Amino acid sequence: MNPQEVLAMCRERDVKAVDFRFMDFPGLWQHFTIPVCRLSEDVFEEGLGFDGSSIRGWQAINESDMLVVPVADTAFIDPFTELQTLNMICNIQDPITREDYSRDPRNVARKSVNYLKSTGVADTAYFGPEAEFFVFDDVRFDQTANAGYYHLDSAEGQWNRGRDMRAAGEGPNLGHKLRHKEGYFPVPPADQLMDLRNEMMQTMGACGLDVECQHHEVGTAGQSEIDLRFNEMVTIADHLLMFKYIVKNVARKHNKTATFMPKPIFGDNGSGMHTHFSFWKDGHPLFAGSGYAGLSDMALHAIGGVLRHAPALLAFTNPTTNSYKRLVPGYEAPVNLAYSQRNRSAACRIPMYSPSPKAKRVEFRCPDPSCNPYLAFAAILMAAVDGIQNKISPGDPLDKDIYDLPPEEAKGIGKAPGSLDEALDALHEDHEFLLRGDVFTQDVIETWITYKRTQEADAMRLRPHPYEFCLYYDI
Repeated sequence: MNPQEVLAMCRERDVKAVDFRFMDFPGLWQHFTIPVCRLSEDVFEEGLGFDGSSIRGWQAINESDMLVVPVADTAFIDPFTELQTLNMICNIQDPITREDYSRDPRNVARKSVNYLKSTGVADTAYFGPEAEFFVFDDVRFDQTANAGYYHLDSAEGQWNRGRDMRAAGEGPNLGHKLRHKEGYFPVPPADQLMDLRNEMMQTMGACGLDVECQHHEVGTAGQSEIDLRFNEMVTIADHLLMFKYIVKNVARKHNKTATFMPKPIFGDNGSGMHTHFSFWKDGHPLFAGSGYAGLSDMALHAIGGVLRHAPALLAFTNPTTNSYKRLVPGYEAPVNLAYSQRNRSAACRIPMYSPSPKAKRVEFRCPDPSCNPYLAFAAILMAAVDGIQNKISPGDPLDKDIYDLPPEEAKGIGKAPGSLDEALDALHEDHEFLLRGDVFTQDVIETWITYKRTQEADAMRLRPHPYEFCLYYDI
């Protein structure tokens, strides 16, 4: 779609408002809206000004003037606004130099794809994320100087099996609660979100997203997954933001609340975002070959790069303190830095569903949906390219249940960081591969580390935890 087609769409669909979307540094969509009469072809070239100083992780107030430049082919009609509104994703530019802003996450992703092309390794990077999420009926949380708590509830939750719903004025308790870790794939009435996920899926399709399937996930209390078909890297990152927007707003429409927080429930599965990727050139897949699991040498070297740099990658792919409540040895998430065909206990898995060369890809299983997809996908791409360029061996595959390995055998397998602090330390020590081609600038790396330490890791460490009172109040 080009600017002329966007303007025609506005006329044909009787659009009244145009919403401009862009990404803050940590990973949340931001927006502002103009009346449709203010949209012209010039806006697609000249952009519109805004104050960037209030955006998390961006410019200081003395350099706050910035431009949003809408990308025409990202336009879609908003399915939730009362006023007919057209949304567009934007790039961010400096108004004086007209250079793309280095801390704009979408710019980092675009630069990583351009770098891939410049190396001659490939001309296309396909990514396919599988984002899991929870849908709750009620959520309450707070943290003050003298109190801290959270409370989640779901009609599906195992903890509601004995609840007297009539006493609460909510009608009868009809049972069919999902036991912990048994939410994959029971039919209704145990799965109480079938219609809601169908509406999410249909809304995504109406907005131009290519949905492959939807289903309940392993966890009790509304854990769900909707899979998007793979696409070019920047496009799929755009689509993932649309995906989150639709999931959250369809849930809200039905007086429910959706979250992509990795580990909201203790003792049950957290939400991951297994990320599939492959490189292509001149329309041909490059990861298919005659090696292990039908992989090419290039694919094996890409795995080598991802595994070598995984501790640093996790600072972007698992960027919250809560991420590491999911990444725990012996539980549901792959913390062992190994690769294998079919084996879901390895950090890198080679799916074996199809013998087609076009289906040959690598699945990196550590990421979770709290990440900023532009930065996470760009970092994975850069690690894979480093592996290919330097012919980094991934070592021998491990076709065993890694969780059940004897200690002496497990000792030689690398482990993912156990906390956000550890991942940030790894990024501090290992980020040269991200700087190539000016993809991640030193400023971006340093700002990310500083922001995550001060605003999240330190903020969590300084506060008493409710469970500490259970452990220590009587000490």
